[in-house]
Amino acid sequence: MMKKRFGLFVVICFAITCVMFPIRVAAQQDSAFMELAKKRFSVRQFADKPVPKDLLLKVLEAANVAPTAKNLQPHRIHVLTKAEDIAKLDELSPCRYGAPVVLVFSYNTEEDWKHGEEPGVRSGVEDVSIVATHVMLRAAELGLGTTWVNRFRNSQLEKALLPENERSVLIMPIGFPAENAKPSRMHTTKKPLDKTVIWH
Repeated sequence: MMKKRFGLFVVICFAITCVMFPIRVAAQQDSAFMELAKKRFSVRQFADKPVPKDLLLKVLEAANVAPTAKNLQPHRIHVLTKAEDIAKLDELSPCRYGAPVVLVFSYNTEEDWKHGEEPGVRSGVEDVSIVATHVMLRAAELGLGTTWVNRFRNSQLEKALLPENERSVLIMPIGFPAENAKPSRMHTTKKPLDKTVIWH
């Protein structure tokens, strides 16, 4: 009788473990993501240090797995590393912050999804935004800093650096953060969820 009870006890413990282990793993994964999301901040001081190409490729791989409307992948990422291209960019925006590399995010106007029933509604900007967010988080995970920059004249940047069929969305300086780089004083100031989430 004791053996049967012990056997039943072992079976129950095994069943509980099988149920609880995936839950614990999922919780750990969620925690890791939240830690990364909180760790990331907009870097506005970069170290005078080149970014190895293999590290940039790892960052760009994250862009390649981002979702886009109908998976049309209209986004383009122009990686500016040459001095002449960086100089052109510096004429268009004061927000490079000394980064050795700048990513210019754009979309091909011939490839993004267009809403068939709502003229003018298209996916290019949102597709690029999702891609750029993937890049920011992956960069932070790899010890690189980034900042999302909109302070530039889109039409001028497009004329200087992009093909005619592309529209710019943002530029993103990327590099190793300087030792004294830190988040802005408003970085952790967030509205409570009940101010931004509306339940229906």
